[in-house]
Amino acid sequence: QVQLGESGGGLVPAGGSLRLSCAASGLTFSHYHMGWFRQAPGKEREFVAAIRWNGGSTNYVDSVKGRFTVSKDNAKNTVYLQMNSLKPEDTAVYYCAAVQWTRTIGTEVRDWNYWGQGTQVTVSS
Repeated sequence: QVQLGESGGGLVPAGGSLRLSCAASGLTFSHYHMGWFRQAPGKEREFVAAIRWNGGSTNYVDSVKGRFTVSKDNAKNTVYLQMNSLKPEDTAVYYCAAVQWTRTIGTEVRDWNYWGQGTQVTVSS
């Protein structure tokens, strides 16, 4: 079955950087768009970034544009989220998600088929 596993979360001071990874198995990775979402305590899960199946284009929520970069390595079945200039408001559990290449990339949770278990990112002020 499809499995997505995030890693790379942790505690970092404001202004610092982290790189999240999401390793995928059980699917033809190159045929999937990949996305990142996050969920802060007491809030709904929100879209952060996405990348097309071939890495041809990316999307970001406005609050992370210029600070976060999503990339995809089809040879390693892994998607990454490089997060720079982190802010306390970036604190959340970060989830990766996958949807088939035949679907349109959406920013709602319901637009994505598969999810990882999440990794905690905490940014101290």
